[in-house]
Amino acid sequence: MALGQYVAGMGFSNVGLGLVHGMAHPLGAFYNTPHGVANAILLPHIMHYNAEYTGEKFRDIARAMGVKVEALSLADARNAAVDAVFALNRDVGIPLHLRDVGVRKEDIPALAQAALDDVCTGGNPREASIADITALYLTAW
Repeated sequence: MALGQYVAGMGFSNVGLGLVHGMAHPLGAFYNTPHGVANAILLPHIMHYNAEYTGEKFRDIARAMGVKVEALSLADARNAAVDAVFALNRDVGIPLHLRDVGVRKEDIPALAQAALDDVCTGGNPREASIADITALYLTAW
């Protein structure tokens, strides 16, 4: 298992997982938030941010989550995917907001800088500035 974890880590560390992971890492460092929980809280917000840069991928995600997407426009299918992830989070008991896991609003500028500097952030399909990341944290807060 240790070897498998090591090899997997080498793989995703070298490709950049994107903004969800880049923003989740500081939450673990600052607040000891479990990484999966941090990712889950952030995921639908960042999906919304990235939606226009994802081609048909979100249509596939929505379909996989049980949404009938055939008659939907691409924009509506993207929104349906985001909504489905929000619903899944609620269904499995993921906290709705970052404040629910102890994140303090006054820490958001430092969290945003740490996320911008995170190696995973560069793999995001949409480039993000410090202002974008700050806004995303505030949206999820």
